[in-house]
Amino acid sequence: MLRKKVIAAVSTVAIAGSIAFTGNALADKGYNFSFKPIDSSANSNDWNATAPWKLPYGFTQRLVSGESALNIYDASRDDWNDMNTVNETGKDAGRYMYRTHEVRGEPEGGAVSVVDLKTGNTKVLAQDPTWNAVDGIRWTPWGTVLIAEEVEGGRLFEIKLNSNDLMKADEVIDRPAVGRLAHEGIDVDSGGNVYVVDEHRGESQGCSLGTPCGGGVYKFVPDTFGDLSSGKLYALKVNGLDGVGQGSWVGPIDPFNARESGTSAGGTSYQRPEDVEIIDDTLYVAVTEGPRAQGTGKEVYEARVIAVNLKTMAVTNFIKPGVNVPVEIGRPGDANHQSGWDSVDNLAEAPDGSLVIIEDNVPSDIWFASTKTNEFGASKQVELFASLTDPEAEGTGIYFSPLDPRTLYVNIQHSAAPDGDGTWAITRAGHGHWFHDNH
Repeated sequence: MLRKKVIAAVSTVAIAGSIAFTGNALADKGYNFSFKPIDSSANSNDWNATAPWKLPYGFTQRLVSGESALNIYDASRDDWNDMNTVNETGKDAGRYMYRTHEVRGEPEGGAVSVVDLKTGNTKVLAQDPTWNAVDGIRWTPWGTVLIAEEVEGGRLFEIKLNSNDLMKADEVIDRPAVGRLAHEGIDVDSGGNVYVVDEHRGESQGCSLGTPCGGGVYKFVPDTFGDLSSGKLYALKVNGLDGVGQGSWVGPIDPFNARESGTSAGGTSYQRPEDVEIIDDTLYVAVTEGPRAQGTGKEVYEARVIAVNLKTMAVTNFIKPGVNVPVEIGRPGDANHQSGWDSVDNLAEAPDGSLVIIEDNVPSDIWFASTKTNEFGASKQVELFASLTDPEAEGTGIYFSPLDPRTLYVNIQHSAAPDGDGTWAITRAGHGHWFHDNH
């Protein structure tokens, strides 16, 4: 999630024009997504701290909770709002939003905050001086919250909430069986299996075993549904070039040495996988960087999203720049600028079943992709929905609550505005809904 400070070299593959995907509205899962894509990424010269997102016509933005509501890290230190979830099931479902704060090296340590979306009340749910770069977060089917650290050998924790007060944590439990990794993305399937990634440049940095090593995708199968204290951890192995082809889960591997043991078992290395999202029977993985060219070390292409069919285990390039999304060239305002795809980071599922993607980049763009694919497994339609004008910030933590199909939540992290980090809600103006049933 930590934003890259260097602009990667421009890809040699480009699509003429600015945004080439402005066809019919997305139409997955019996819903119709209705927005007109914006014409280009945001120009930082247009930055307005009170309305930082460039949006399609008919959409509004509002601050849900800024640093003034809590300001966990004072003295002009940013709160580093990172990823979001709500209580998706159980009592008062959808009312409470839980957020990680990805600070590094602060004496107070990382934190998880909670916002009552009904009253606006905000508080720290859990904090520990040993927590470092707390990043991923996910609500589980059994009513707990999973969080994890985005550092070497990072831990994954399970937060058990108070049954009478969902703004209070009763217990925070380390779950080492899920793997010690540079965690970011977390998702849980209906069977209780947990999917995680190792945010490591496995193709270029490698590990003690050499290169490639690490940067893998993992599946934890618990011995008992809802109990993460024991189980088996597996790594994704793909037989094919560039990490696509026929996949399988290899292992079990050693969770305390998941990077090396996963590689030793045959796990495939990717270049900095950051997030995962399950939609129907497919696991989508955001791979933030492209592979490096031998000799120059430059990226061959700017990031991608791969899709893993969890039934057939076929692994495909779902979105790849120069194939079904434009390549980004320069920045808005530069000569020959072309809005496009770069440094994809977080993923989310839209209520119509589309995949939502946000970039770890300046400008930070939000894209929507139809899960309808061509014969090669590539999305048939990828559209630019929004872009962040803040000249120093990235957008993170895109999230649709399953209880609120009208609202896309997104965080702003390390804003150029003093104490400007916060959680924003993007909605359609008026009383209309983003989605409507086609039936």
